[in-house]
Amino acid sequence: MEKIKMTTPLVEMDGDEMTRILWKMIKDELLIPFIDLKTEYYDLGLEYREQTKDQVTIDSALATKKYGVAVKCATITPNAARVKEYNLTEMWKSPNGTIRAILDGTVFRAPILVKGLDPYVPTWKKPITIARHAYGDVYRGVEMKIPTAGKAELVFTDKDGNVSRETIHEFDGPGIIQGMHNLDSSIESFARSCFNFALDTKQDLWFATKDTISKKYDHNFKDIFQEIFDAEYKEKFDAAGIEYFYTLIDDAVARVIRSEGGYIWACKNYDGDVMSDMIATAYGSLAMMTSVLVSPEGNYEYEAAHGTVQRHYYKHLKGETTSTNSVATIFAWTGALNKRGELDNIPALCDFAKKLEKATIDTIESGHMTKDLALMTSLENVTTENSESFIKEIRKNLEAML
Repeated sequence: MEKIKMTTPLVEMDGDEMTRILWKMIKDELLIPFIDLKTEYYDLGLEYREQTKDQVTIDSALATKKYGVAVKCATITPNAARVKEYNLTEMWKSPNGTIRAILDGTVFRAPILVKGLDPYVPTWKKPITIARHAYGDVYRGVEMKIPTAGKAELVFTDKDGNVSRETIHEFDGPGIIQGMHNLDSSIESFARSCFNFALDTKQDLWFATKDTISKKYDHNFKDIFQEIFDAEYKEKFDAAGIEYFYTLIDDAVARVIRSEGGYIWACKNYDGDVMSDMIATAYGSLAMMTSVLVSPEGNYEYEAAHGTVQRHYYKHLKGETTSTNSVATIFAWTGALNKRGELDNIPALCDFAKKLEKATIDTIESGHMTKDLALMTSLENVTTENSESFIKEIRKNLEAML
């Protein structure tokens, strides 16, 4: 068959360790034989980030703004051990954090449902997508240990020198305090990204905080969401036949457990951090989770929700066979290709992406899967594939469809 033509490049962000190995396998086996693949390539491997003093990460984010769609491999966020291992001059920041900050985006994560991998919550029949605000709160918190009795205050000095203050607590002994902040502009971007993604995927949107306790901080989130929805999105939601509603976070948890899924659950930063892992575990595995960063301007960056699979990479370097799950990385590519096809009006590219997703799911449901899935599946008589043979099995199914 003739290769599918692309008109606009994807921004391709290569990564680290075992996922970098899988990245090349996926391109060689599942993409390049079928697509005239156009990408603008950025090497976000830790060695090249060190060489460029992390400029490559910034450049890749700016390219995403230019072209609108990116696909990213998992990358190392270095700690002290990694600094020593890779002989780094600096403990470079998380590439995901840098890209999120430049795109001002919201992360949407959803499980990939497969027969034989049953959710731990029996009522869940459809995916639940977590939308996580990616700025501020405890992640930018300032903390202080209180050594003795005294008064802790929250003090704000405006640009004209006017001072406002609130007493946090009158301590009669040692304790601890923390200051958190957020920005109206960031919350507005979060809200618009959520509303746009709900319209894009035609799913209901839930948003939950604890405004009954946090009457200013959390209430500000609630108010901004409602104001933007009423002014800009209500008519669009009505026309699409979808719903937006706000509820308390504890009520949301109860609703989620009783639901059948099939909606977007928007969460503040910490709530989203916790709930996305809960959703991933309850549906099966982080290796079976899609992840897409969406900016309010409509830029998309697709990636796997998991890390670089360091342990398998060290086995690979020793020449040992690994059985590494590539599903989330494949779906990062299909998500990006489908979005590129939508934006450029290339139905064949969208169709290919959907068929590759179906071929991947069909491969697992036919009993061919990596070791992590074989250990949890309810299917009988399964074949445990290695990293490469699993991708080759997907290719067989894909070729049969095409």
